[in-house]
Amino acid sequence: MKSELTGRKVFLIAAGAFGIIIGVNIVMAVQAVRTFPGLEVANSYVASQTFDAERTAQEALGWTLDQHYDKGELVLSFRDRDGLPVKLRSIEGTIGRPTEAREDIAAAFEWRDGDYVAPAALLPGRWMVLLTAHALDGTRYHQRLDLFVTG
Repeated sequence: MKSELTGRKVFLIAAGAFGIIIGVNIVMAVQAVRTFPGLEVANSYVASQTFDAERTAQEALGWTLDQHYDKGELVLSFRDRDGLPVKLRSIEGTIGRPTEAREDIAAAFEWRDGDYVAPAALLPGRWMVLLTAHALDGTRYHQRLDLFVTG
């Protein structure tokens, strides 16, 4: 026995489809807002006032920075223009996922054999390191590093 397609059935099918779409959009919007890590700086206008001067000072250091993750440790290799290891006044960093702040950890770096090493038990996937270091003369070095950890 075939049932007849009535206006009421078409309305219920359309309302159900739109209800599912709206429900999924609400869930996705709540997830996006809940996991958003926040702003990079409190006031972007104020930060922009010193950006060029800080970038010029950082580039004048002539440093290169290589990073790798191995056996539960994040290793940062700062090198000067001559390829020699750079000793820093201070270094601090935050390791986290690019899209959420829930797994963020503060990295505790120590000087070891010309590199800065921090223990970090990272799961496989994409990570970022927000790094701030200071040269012996006080020049601030700031960089965001992208890191991909394999199984």
